[in-house]
Order: sequence, then structure tokens, then C-alpha cells
Amino acid sequence: MRWKRVLFSGLGIGLLYTFFIQAKTAPDSGPPVQDKPIRTIVIDAGHGGHDHGATGSYSSEKNITLDVATRLGKILEESLPDVKIVYTRKTDRFDDVNRKAAIANEAKGDLFISIHCNAAPDIKRVTGYRTQTYRDKKKRKRTRKVPIYESYPNPAKGTETYIWATSKNNAKTESLRNNSVIVFDANSEETQQLMDTKDPETIIMLNTLRNAFFDQSLRLSNLVEDEFTRVGRISRGARQRNEKGILVLHATAMPSVLVELGFISNPEEENYLNSADGQNEMAHCIARAVKKYKEELERFNKPGHSTTRPAESQEPAPAQQQPASPPPSRVNPAQESPVSGGHAAAASAQTDYRVQLLTTEKVYTSRSSLFKNLKGNVKRESFRQKGKSVNKYIWGNFRTEAEANAALYKARKNGFDDAFLLTYKDGERID
Repeated sequence: MRWKRVLFSGLGIGLLYTFFIQAKTAPDSGPPVQDKPIRTIVIDAGHGGHDHGATGSYSSEKNITLDVATRLGKILEESLPDVKIVYTRKTDRFDDVNRKAAIANEAKGDLFISIHCNAAPDIKRVTGYRTQTYRDKKKRKRTRKVPIYESYPNPAKGTETYIWATSKNNAKTESLRNNSVIVFDANSEETQQLMDTKDPETIIMLNTLRNAFFDQSLRLSNLVEDEFTRVGRISRGARQRNEKGILVLHATAMPSVLVELGFISNPEEENYLNSADGQNEMAHCIARAVKKYKEELERFNKPGHSTTRPAESQEPAPAQQQPASPPPSRVNPAQESPVSGGHAAAASAQTDYRVQLLTTEKVYTSRSSLFKNLKGNVKRESFRQKGKSVNKYIWGNFRTEAEANAALYKARKNGFDDAFLLTYKDGERID
């Protein structure tokens, strides 16, 4: 089924690379706080102030969107107490779309929902003809029949949920790059070394993250439309905005959707959009979709889904380093297993992560050309195996699994094909 393809592709790659949005280092004074896939939701009431948006026979889009956005926020605040709800506006205020996107990015949102109303132009029909007298080029009187038109409200009705068009993919990637200063922990030296936005590898990972956000946005948009259908609304489907871009969708560094609640130009729908029952129903539909989306993310983010390799045996077989060809830049969603996006469990002990690069009998210094592309500390640990000295080379000391996953990706990109994660508590290796 289509939704399964979207779910596995979006969550599979998305959870692997969510360190871009969720890589926040725990403070030195305490253990890392447990991360969650949805911590902040940004709700945008479209238009506002002097920008009325679409208008019906007696109402404006800006007022309907604010009412529904407020109701949606209250429902989510009550049903998801662990999630922070941020509003781009809570009053009849105008902010341009760039400012709305900035509000979402500065809030470090994990999801952006923009609320709007649709409109369609009136339909003109011929209701009769009248005779018109005119003069031709030779000044002679002539008559002709001219149609008489009457305008009728367009019968278009139903809901639509939009995501950004693929033609705006480069703009979405640019948003992820430009907002790295906000969403990454500037105090983490290890993260700064990994998040070099001029590094081609980082660009590849940003593009992969963007693709995951696209799939996640599509999944949520389908969930929203499904909920509208369940209450009897006509669904016009989840769509890309191909005819023109919607800046708030590609300028926000997170999964993002724009919900068209209905056609304010249709008198029947205008009454529904302005009614308390209608607004409550629409808000509850969107809220149920968000909760289902959140539950799906969390289900694929359980501790069992991890890139951490099982603990090695006490006598690991030595392996000579053979620089392998780098892994493909685009993850195949069908082959990639969903993994934790850096959600370290909160515990009383200090947890950190390291990357074991290789095991070999050869001796390298930390300044060896072998490690030249891996900024940070590479340590050598030696042990005896079958009378021979064998060396393990371990990179970094990362305080979140998200940062460690970033390092693991980079290690494999640099030829350490057998690299895997190690987990420590209070400096002691745990299996």
C-alpha cells in the first residue's frame, strides 16, 4: 500500500538522520535528557492583519484560520502535554511569510502546520441576450446580439493538504543549511566538527534529511485527509503545490504541511467554516492526524531500532584496514532499517557514545593520514589475541546517540566500512 511505502521511506531515513534537527548536547552538569521525535509543533494561522486572505460573502480567511489554529493548539496542549505548542500568531496580526518561517525555525520546531481556506472564482453563465447597436467602419448602423451573464458561486468544495513541490527541494535543503546554527548545539565541539555545511558529505546528508522530511510531510498530509474523510468531508487529496511555491513550506527546517480547510467561496462551506461545530470538527481531525503521526514516529523510534552493532566477542578476529568504496549518498528506504534518531534514555549515569573504526595488528598514531578526514580524537586500545598484539581504534566521545550516528555515517563515508557504535556509562563499556 502507498502509505506503507511513504511510512517506511520517511521514517526509515528520517530517523537515521534526525540528528540534524535533534542533535542537542546534554549539559556538562547532568546526564543527557531523553529526546523525542516530536517535541515542538508550530501552528500557523494563515494571513492576518491587513491581509484578509480569501473572502466569502460575509467572512474572511484570516479570522477562520485563527479560530481553527487556536482550537487545534488547545486540543494538542491538552492531549500532548509533553509537546510544546508554538503559534505564529494568536491575534489579528500581520507577519509576512518569511517572518512566519523564522518563528518556526527559531522555535526549533519538529513539525509545522499552516492553516488556510480555499477559494474558487465565481462561475459566469449566459442567462439571455440583448440587442446592441453599433456603427461599422463606414459609419453605418448595425445591430448584434450580446450575451447577458450572471455570476454564481463556484460549487467547488472539500479539503486539501499541501506539501512543498519537488521543484522547491533545493530551497528546502537551503533552509536546513541556513538554520543549522539555530538547531545544532553550538557548544558541542564534536557536533561543530561534523556539521560543516560546506562539506560535500554534509550536503549529501542534508539532502537525505530533506527527502525524509518530504516523505514524512506526505505521510502526515494523508493522515489529515483521512481524518477529514472519516467525518464526511470531501477530500481533494494530499498534493504538492506545483503551480506556485508556498514559502512557509520550503523555508521551514522541519516536516511541514498546509491544510486547506474548505472553500470559503462556497456558501455552504462558508457557513460550516464559520460555525463552532465545524471549527471544532476540523481542529479535532487535524489533531487526531498529528497524534497518529507522532505515534508512528515513536513506534519506529523504540530502543530496539538502533544502528549500534552487537557487542564484540572477547576474542575479536583481526581485520586489516581495506579502504572500501564509500556507501551510496542516497539511502534506499526499502533497505534501510529504521533506527533511533539520537534518543538517549535518561538515566542516573552519564551515557556517551564512541565509534570503533577498525581492528588491526597495525599501529597508527592519532595523526595518521588514515584518520585525516575524521576531525577529533582517535584513540588506540591494544589487547592480546592468539599471542599477537591487536589494536582497536576508537573515535570521539559523543554525548548523544544522534551525534554518534552522524560520526558513524562520516566514518563509513571515509572508508571505515566496518565501523560501529560503542555505548559507555560513566566511562564503562556496556554491552
